[in-house]
Amino acid sequence: MLQAIIHSVSKQDSIQLEGTVVDVLPNATFRVSVSESHEVLSTLAGNMRRFRIRVLQGDRVTVEVSPYDLTRGRITFRHKT
Repeated sequence: MLQAIIHSVSKQDSIQLEGTVVDVLPNATFRVSVSESHEVLSTLAGNMRRFRIRVLQGDRVTVEVSPYDLTRGRITFRHKT
């Protein structure tokens, strides 16, 4: 039964969440607050690095989180404020 549940989630599936950047850390790493009680340690996605999109503290962002590790993610979009 447990194997059937594990095999139903594929590696390509990701959870998209919206949050705000709380901390800017070294090496293009950010701490994003997704809800009041949950924070995700995130890095910038490749296209955001390529086009040099700046992300600052307080920005609203979209984060892709793996279903296997809900504490780490990838910032894929910065919302206009």
